[in-house]
Amino acid sequence: MAAERTQDRERDRERERSVPRIRLDLPRERRARLLPEYDPEAFGRMSERIARFLGTGRFLVWMTLTIVIWVLWNIFAPGALKFDEYPFIFLTLALSLQASYAAPLILLAQNRQDDRDRVNLEQDRKQNERSIADTEYLTREIAALRMGLGEVATRDWIRSELQDLLKEMEERRDLFPSGGGRGSDVPDR
Repeated sequence: MAAERTQDRERDRERERSVPRIRLDLPRERRARLLPEYDPEAFGRMSERIARFLGTGRFLVWMTLTIVIWVLWNIFAPGALKFDEYPFIFLTLALSLQASYAAPLILLAQNRQDDRDRVNLEQDRKQNERSIADTEYLTREIAALRMGLGEVATRDWIRSELQDLLKEMEERRDLFPSGGGRGSDVPDR
Protein backbone atom coordinates (compact mmCIF):
# COMPACT_ATOMS: atom_id res chain seq x y z
CA MET A 1 0.00 0.00 0.00
CA ALA A 2 2.80 2.39 0.81
CA ALA A 3 4.36 1.62 -2.54
CA GLU A 4 1.05 2.46 -4.29
CA ARG A 5 0.82 5.79 -2.44
CA THR A 6 4.37 6.63 -3.47
CA GLN A 7 3.57 5.78 -7.07
CA ASP A 8 0.40 7.95 -6.91
CA ARG A 9 2.41 10.87 -5.55
CA GLU A 10 4.99 10.47 -8.29
CA ARG A 11 2.24 10.40 -10.95
CA ASP A 12 0.71 13.58 -9.47
CA ARG A 13 4.09 15.31 -9.54
CA GLU A 14 4.59 14.28 -13.17
CA ARG A 15 1.17 15.69 -14.07
CA GLU A 16 1.99 18.98 -12.31
CA ARG A 17 5.26 19.24 -14.20
CA SER A 18 3.59 18.57 -17.57
CA VAL A 19 0.74 21.08 -17.07
CA PRO A 20 1.99 24.69 -17.14
CA ARG A 21 1.05 26.66 -14.06
CA ILE A 22 -0.97 29.80 -14.48
CA ARG A 23 0.72 32.77 -12.88
CA LEU A 24 -1.68 35.39 -11.61
CA ASP A 25 1.03 37.96 -11.05
CA LEU A 26 2.01 38.06 -14.75
CA PRO A 27 -0.10 39.29 -17.67
CA ARG A 28 -1.32 36.73 -20.14
CA GLU A 29 0.20 36.43 -23.56
CA ARG A 30 -1.83 38.05 -26.32
CA ARG A 31 -3.94 35.75 -28.40
CA ALA A 32 -4.04 35.92 -32.17
CA ARG A 33 -7.09 37.85 -33.36
CA LEU A 34 -9.05 37.34 -36.52
CA LEU A 35 -9.85 41.03 -36.98
CA PRO A 36 -7.15 43.66 -37.10
CA GLU A 37 -6.89 45.92 -34.08
CA TYR A 38 -7.06 49.69 -34.27
CA ASP A 39 -6.62 52.49 -31.82
CA PRO A 40 -10.00 54.20 -31.30
CA GLU A 41 -8.30 57.37 -30.10
CA ALA A 42 -6.20 57.58 -33.26
CA PHE A 43 -9.32 57.08 -35.36
CA GLY A 44 -11.13 59.75 -33.33
CA ARG A 45 -8.26 62.22 -33.74
CA MET A 46 -8.17 61.60 -37.49
CA SER A 47 -11.93 62.07 -37.79
CA GLU A 48 -11.70 65.33 -35.82
CA ARG A 49 -9.01 66.60 -38.18
CA ILE A 50 -11.17 65.72 -41.19
CA ALA A 51 -14.26 67.29 -39.61
CA ARG A 52 -12.29 70.45 -38.82
CA PHE A 53 -11.04 70.58 -42.41
CA LEU A 54 -14.58 70.11 -43.74
CA GLY A 55 -15.65 73.13 -41.73
CA THR A 56 -13.04 75.50 -43.16
CA GLY A 57 -13.27 77.99 -45.97
CA ARG A 58 -10.27 76.31 -47.62
CA PHE A 59 -12.31 73.11 -48.08
CA LEU A 60 -15.22 75.06 -49.55
CA VAL A 61 -12.90 76.83 -51.99
CA TRP A 62 -11.27 73.56 -53.10
CA MET A 63 -14.63 71.80 -53.42
CA THR A 64 -16.05 74.73 -55.43
CA LEU A 65 -13.01 74.76 -57.72
CA THR A 66 -13.26 71.00 -58.24
CA ILE A 67 -16.95 71.20 -59.10
CA VAL A 68 -16.45 74.17 -61.47
CA ILE A 69 -13.57 72.41 -63.25
CA TRP A 70 -15.60 69.19 -63.42
CA VAL A 71 -18.62 70.94 -64.91
CA LEU A 72 -16.56 72.99 -67.38
CA TRP A 73 -14.52 69.95 -68.43
CA ASN A 74 -17.60 67.84 -69.03
CA ILE A 75 -19.31 70.63 -70.97
CA PHE A 76 -16.45 71.91 -73.15
CA ALA A 77 -14.04 68.98 -73.46
CA PRO A 78 -14.18 66.77 -76.56
CA GLY A 79 -16.39 63.71 -76.20
CA ALA A 80 -13.50 61.27 -76.01
CA LEU A 81 -11.88 63.12 -73.07
CA LYS A 82 -15.03 63.45 -70.94
CA PHE A 83 -14.87 61.13 -67.94
CA ASP A 84 -18.53 61.60 -66.95
CA GLU A 85 -20.45 60.13 -69.86
CA TYR A 86 -23.86 60.82 -68.40
CA PRO A 87 -24.73 64.40 -67.46
CA PHE A 88 -23.00 64.80 -64.12
CA ILE A 89 -24.18 61.57 -62.53
CA PHE A 90 -20.64 60.73 -61.38
CA LEU A 91 -20.31 64.24 -59.87
CA THR A 92 -23.58 63.74 -58.02
CA LEU A 93 -22.35 60.36 -56.78
CA ALA A 94 -19.03 61.84 -55.63
CA LEU A 95 -20.76 64.68 -53.75
CA SER A 96 -23.25 62.27 -52.17
CA LEU A 97 -20.41 60.02 -51.07
CA GLN A 98 -18.54 62.99 -49.58
CA ALA A 99 -21.67 64.09 -47.70
CA SER A 100 -22.38 60.57 -46.45
CA TYR A 101 -18.88 60.41 -44.95
CA ALA A 102 -18.83 63.99 -43.71
CA ALA A 103 -21.97 63.73 -41.55
CA PRO A 104 -20.82 60.78 -39.38
CA LEU A 105 -17.32 62.24 -39.07
CA ILE A 106 -18.74 65.54 -37.90
CA LEU A 107 -21.02 63.74 -35.43
CA LEU A 108 -18.08 61.71 -34.12
CA ALA A 109 -16.06 64.89 -33.65
CA GLN A 110 -19.01 66.52 -31.86
CA ASN A 111 -19.41 63.49 -29.56
CA ARG A 112 -15.72 63.60 -28.68
CA GLN A 113 -15.98 67.33 -27.99
CA ASP A 114 -19.05 66.71 -25.81
CA ASP A 115 -17.08 64.11 -23.85
CA ARG A 116 -14.21 66.57 -23.34
CA ASP A 117 -16.67 69.28 -22.30
CA ARG A 118 -18.30 66.88 -19.84
CA VAL A 119 -14.93 66.07 -18.28
CA ASN A 120 -14.04 69.77 -18.08
CA LEU A 121 -17.40 70.58 -16.48
CA GLU A 122 -16.89 67.84 -13.90
CA GLN A 123 -13.43 69.21 -13.10
CA ASP A 124 -14.86 72.73 -12.83
CA ARG A 125 -17.63 71.47 -10.56
CA LYS A 126 -15.12 69.77 -8.28
CA GLN A 127 -12.96 72.92 -8.21
CA ASN A 128 -16.03 75.01 -7.33
CA GLU A 129 -16.93 72.60 -4.53
CA ARG A 130 -13.40 72.87 -3.13
CA SER A 131 -13.53 76.67 -3.38
CA ILE A 132 -16.88 76.80 -1.61
CA ALA A 133 -15.61 74.47 1.13
CA ASP A 134 -12.50 76.63 1.58
CA THR A 135 -14.61 79.78 1.72
CA GLU A 136 -16.94 78.27 4.30
CA TYR A 137 -13.96 77.16 6.39
CA LEU A 138 -12.44 80.65 6.27
CA THR A 139 -15.81 82.19 7.17
CA ARG A 140 -16.08 79.93 10.22
CA GLU A 141 -12.51 80.77 11.24
CA ILE A 142 -13.13 84.52 10.92
CA ALA A 143 -16.35 84.19 12.95
CA ALA A 144 -14.43 82.28 15.64
CA LEU A 145 -11.75 84.99 15.70
CA ARG A 146 -14.40 87.69 16.05
CA MET A 147 -16.02 85.81 18.91
CA GLY A 148 -12.61 85.39 20.50
CA LEU A 149 -11.87 89.08 20.07
CA GLY A 150 -15.15 89.88 21.78
CA GLU A 151 -13.71 88.37 24.96
CA VAL A 152 -10.30 90.07 24.65
CA ALA A 153 -9.66 93.25 26.60
CA THR A 154 -9.39 96.14 24.19
CA ARG A 155 -7.53 99.38 24.81
CA ASP A 156 -10.76 101.34 25.28
CA TRP A 157 -12.12 98.82 27.76
CA ILE A 158 -8.89 98.87 29.78
CA ARG A 159 -8.95 102.71 29.82
CA SER A 160 -12.53 102.79 31.02
CA GLU A 161 -11.73 100.23 33.73
CA LEU A 162 -8.69 102.24 34.84
CA GLN A 163 -10.74 105.44 34.90
CA ASP A 164 -13.42 103.72 36.96
CA LEU A 165 -10.71 102.48 39.34
CA LEU A 166 -9.24 106.00 39.65
CA LYS A 167 -12.67 107.45 40.42
CA GLU A 168 -13.26 104.79 43.01
CA MET A 169 -9.86 105.52 44.62
CA GLU A 170 -10.61 109.26 44.66
CA GLU A 171 -13.98 108.60 46.26
CA ARG A 172 -12.29 106.51 48.96
CA ARG A 173 -9.75 109.26 49.56
CA ASP A 174 -12.58 111.70 50.01
CA LEU A 175 -14.40 109.36 52.38
CA PHE A 176 -11.32 108.36 54.34
CA PRO A 177 -8.89 111.25 54.34
CA SER A 178 -5.49 110.27 55.58
CA GLY A 179 -4.40 111.63 58.88
CA GLY A 180 -1.61 114.25 58.71
CA GLY A 181 0.84 112.69 61.19
CA ARG A 182 -0.40 109.25 61.26
CA GLY A 183 1.46 106.63 59.34
CA SER A 184 -0.05 103.91 57.45
CA ASP A 185 -1.14 100.62 58.90
CA VAL A 186 1.17 98.76 56.61
CA PRO A 187 4.77 98.58 57.80
CA ASP A 188 7.55 99.52 55.41
CA ARG A 189 9.24 96.76 53.71
